[in-house]
Amino acid sequence: MTDPTARKAENEKPDATVQQTPNPANPKPYVMPDDPQDEQADPLVAAQREAAEYKDKLLRTLAEMENLRRRTEREVADARTYGISGFARDVLNVADNINRALSTLTAEARDAADAAVKSVLEGVELTERELIKSLEKNGVKQFTPQGEKFDPNKHQAMFEVPTADVPPGHVAQVIQSGYTIGERVLRPALVGVSKAAPKPAPASDNSQPSGAGQ
Repeated sequence: MTDPTARKAENEKPDATVQQTPNPANPKPYVMPDDPQDEQADPLVAAQREAAEYKDKLLRTLAEMENLRRRTEREVADARTYGISGFARDVLNVADNINRALSTLTAEARDAADAAVKSVLEGVELTERELIKSLEKNGVKQFTPQGEKFDPNKHQAMFEVPTADVPPGHVAQVIQSGYTIGERVLRPALVGVSKAAPKPAPASDNSQPSGAGQ
């Protein structure tokens, strides 16, 4: 026979399927359910997930825009610095021709020249200096690596020079100066690279020891 008291307690037990009303005095934190069916039942869950997706897309877009801005600034700076590289190379040919023309004259020929020729020479030398200054103003700088350690990134070896005056592997002679533009090599310097001078052959001793042949 069933106990009436037990039957009453069983009837008063709360149904697990019925959602209990939260206590306003002790609210519990809202937990987003993982079940998609809960999102359909709760519009707040769907709104929170959609907001999180939009936030992620916004952050990704902002990061891409920042990368694009930095890349554009770098490309603009490179274009401003290196955009004249082709023109600068053509101007270097003019500077080389002026330098060759001046180097053909010896000191004796300069001293023997009359006043008119000396004036022409001074004008050509002034033109060469102004040309070099104009190149430097636009970021093109000349370098002469005499005595420096050979660097294949900046120097072009034309021949080897056996010498004891310069350590092996260093620039012993500069045939043509090099130029840089910004941080890049516009034209390498043409150089002769030193190598160890051959050691003199030991002197042969042809003298015979005393008493030989006796």
